[in-house]
Amino acid sequence: MSTIVPYYRSIQQLLKDASFSIDEYQREYKWDKKNVDELLSDICDKFLNCYHEGDETKKVADYEDYFLGSIIVSKRNGKNYLVDGQQRVTSLTLLLIYLYRKAMELTLPVASQIEPLIFSDNFGQPKFNLDIPEREPVIKALFQNELFNPDGHDESIQTMAARYADIVERDLAGELGQVLPHFIYWLMAKVGLIEISTDNDNYAYAIFETMNDRGKPLSPVDMLKAFLLAPITDAAKRRLANQGWKREVYELISWGSEQDAERDSACIKAWLRAQYAETIRDRKAGATDKDWELIGSVFHRWVRENSGRLGIGTQQQNLKLFSTDFPFFANAYKLILDASRAYRPGLEAIFYNAHNEFTWQNTVLLAPLFVSDSDEIVRKKLRVAATYLDIWLMRRAANYVRLGYSSTAYAIFLLCRDIRQKSLSELVDILETKLANDDVSFEGAPSKGRKGIEALGLNQFSRRYIYHMLARLTAYTEVQSGKPDLFDKYIDRSTKNPCDIEHIWEDNFDRYKSDFTSSEEFYNARDHIAGLLLLPADVNRSYQGKSFEVKAPHYAKQNFYAASLTASAYEHQPQFAAFRDRFALPFKPYTRFGKIGQAERRHLILDLVKLIWSPSRLREAMS
Repeated sequence: MSTIVPYYRSIQQLLKDASFSIDEYQREYKWDKKNVDELLSDICDKFLNCYHEGDETKKVADYEDYFLGSIIVSKRNGKNYLVDGQQRVTSLTLLLIYLYRKAMELTLPVASQIEPLIFSDNFGQPKFNLDIPEREPVIKALFQNELFNPDGHDESIQTMAARYADIVERDLAGELGQVLPHFIYWLMAKVGLIEISTDNDNYAYAIFETMNDRGKPLSPVDMLKAFLLAPITDAAKRRLANQGWKREVYELISWGSEQDAERDSACIKAWLRAQYAETIRDRKAGATDKDWELIGSVFHRWVRENSGRLGIGTQQQNLKLFSTDFPFFANAYKLILDASRAYRPGLEAIFYNAHNEFTWQNTVLLAPLFVSDSDEIVRKKLRVAATYLDIWLMRRAANYVRLGYSSTAYAIFLLCRDIRQKSLSELVDILETKLANDDVSFEGAPSKGRKGIEALGLNQFSRRYIYHMLARLTAYTEVQSGKPDLFDKYIDRSTKNPCDIEHIWEDNFDRYKSDFTSSEEFYNARDHIAGLLLLPADVNRSYQGKSFEVKAPHYAKQNFYAASLTASAYEHQPQFAAFRDRFALPFKPYTRFGKIGQAERRHLILDLVKLIWSPSRLREAMS
């Protein structure tokens, strides 16, 4: 007889010397940056609310538990198959790999406790506890701290590599400092899930359908609507307000090609934070949540408790919110979503920030808006604010500054408060001043030991930003030379032959050792952005192992930025010549590309990025 057994498992109990598989027809690993950011913020905040300065590690045993939900497991043929829960189990595995690598780097004894949650020895057969053969290459590379290139792999592997980069970027180790071991022990022992286990697949899927199809409690959006409708006593007006709200919510959740049941909630959080949040929680143990956090977790309660600040509470005030305020910000939010998905003329900066997966963009862009703004003013404000974010983000990416959800939250809160409901001219003035006073630039941040473009090379953190920067360098060079803007094509990973990062130098230190004092110096230079290009994947693969002299004639047939390494780009190209002369740019062709050429290319890239991400773009965005 089949059995269904629920167990509460800590992460340690769930994963230690265990393994989980998935069936081939299971969906891909699809968690996005927002999901990982929220998971990390939730567990980190819970831990910090338990920890008190001076606690010994053993005190962690008395900290509160944190519940991550349930998973459904079908046991057959000696294996555990995840029917529901692979997104969380995969994400937890990536987090544990990060913590294991950090513990090893810092020589923390807890590393030995983490390892069996990731990797185990099964009767002499070593295997990863996430036992999915096609995903083993990325797990193995991350576990062994090897640089992994996800290009050309399937969706799940690319997503896992991207989410691991997000975890690295969040820098929990830096955030937690000396209490990192406390956090790791707490995560393993006090964070848990309910494992619902059965030896019958039909039972497992029946449980899954029951848990996901049965009636659900009212969402925060529903509860907010009910609170806002309560003061509207006129039945006809109440009915119209309800219909308008439902229409706006439906348009939000059904916007685009994929429905998203949480998009209405995301819109309301962004709106309320952008327009009303005045406080944010202190980053210390025992600190209480303030506006910023409460809107992110219980915005329906926050609105009820702050109705006076929002100017609501009467029938007339609430009708205005239903008929004017909510539709205005919902439409602006949909405009931002559209420009994030498609490369729209005039709103390109929104697309750039979305490609960099900057989670806070939607919130920032709503901050300067005012409900009386015309459609034209809305677009200009969005363009200006997005341009500022584009410059601010890329300056920091070039200096390896963390840009994750939590690490930027305080800066974004301050930014929203500073630009809230400003006129277009005020907005530009404020953002110009912020950029002028910014201590991070493409030249670096000397006071903080950062070198900017001079030291920007490929690693797990920088790969996504270097890919983006190369696409921008390429598109800008081509547009200035009279050619079409193909940025959106260069970063499109859904095509059959997407662009990959190309190393100008082949992987052969012996060939270049006359230029370098060591292989380490060579490989650092090889991975520097000045030694990289974007090329179609099939071209990139066909060039592997070949010298620059062999590849150069083929570069001449590719994008113009790559072609600029060759003499042919300088023949019969008057607009390219005018572009070079106008900005005194040190473009030049090479017959041999060595250390000196790469250094020259560094200067060129610095000149280009200062043009592409120039603060002057803020005034241009006003027009």
